[in-house]
Amino acid sequence: MNPTAEIEARRNAILEEMRSIRSMRRGTINEQHFRVALKGKRGTVLRGPYYILSRRERDRTVSKRLTTSAELEQARQDVAEHKRFLALCQEFEGLTERLGELERREPDLEREKKRYR
Repeated sequence: MNPTAEIEARRNAILEEMRSIRSMRRGTINEQHFRVALKGKRGTVLRGPYYILSRRERDRTVSKRLTTSAELEQARQDVAEHKRFLALCQEFEGLTERLGELERREPDLEREKKRYR
């Protein structure tokens, strides 16, 4: 199998993987803890962890508290799928660059030399 056909096959496989992603979210999941003073006692106690899904939108950070374990698990899966999507995009980009280089190089090999008349 020639290199261009291998690259084309991998590019198609990447597109199929991207197409199979059903749900994804940008951002990260952070743990948040709060210090709370107890009534009638000295000192503070740590409360938490509370889980927050955070991401940047333009110049602001947008956060959403994940209140249930099902929400947390779904958010973890979605963030992982987004990371997988980004990795697939980078691989697709690299393969497309290589494919372009190979296609531009091949006609030079097949072209005949100019002859003097």
